[in-house]
Amino acid sequence: MEATDKPVINIYTESNPNPNSLKFVLNFMLLPEGVSRDFPDKASTTEAPLASELFNYPYVKRVFYMSNFVTVTKDDATDWYEVKTDIQNHIKKFLEDGRQILTEKEVQEDHKVSDDDSDVEVKIKGILDEYIRPAVEMDGGAISFGSYDDGVVKVILQGSCSGCPSSTVTLKAGIETLLKKMVPEVQEVVAEGV
Repeated sequence: MEATDKPVINIYTESNPNPNSLKFVLNFMLLPEGVSRDFPDKASTTEAPLASELFNYPYVKRVFYMSNFVTVTKDDATDWYEVKTDIQNHIKKFLEDGRQILTEKEVQEDHKVSDDDSDVEVKIKGILDEYIRPAVEMDGGAISFGSYDDGVVKVILQGSCSGCPSSTVTLKAGIETLLKKMVPEVQEVVAEGV
């Protein structure tokens, strides 16, 4: 038997609250901690060859990369049991061939605290990172700080969270409640681009 240089790729799937999204979890990190990429359509995949290829399946509507997983969102008409294996095998072969999921020159961390942030923005980003982001990631998505203005926090929901039927409940009952409790200046939390 001949040894190969192909890496051993193990992928398992996890469902999440969005019935149209499925999380394909790998046995290694795809991206550094704190980095995610969301692809809402094929046009956004110019530096993401795997996502671009996944959009060739007519039922794929969104692709999201983070940590050690790829979340794929499909259309309403397709059942996961019909297509899950095709997507899983495509991801596996792509990675076994040693191809890179991103061709960006430099992969940078998303939404770090900057010197220009107000005290309130620093608190909000800290709470998002420590309390909210890990729970959202477990569901195959991501949440990022968008902006803060006059008591209103705008967040960006990505991956399985985008278009999820329960995202509004999560946003209002979970995220908004926590931020209001921990940062008294916060009056409302709204999602951008959902």
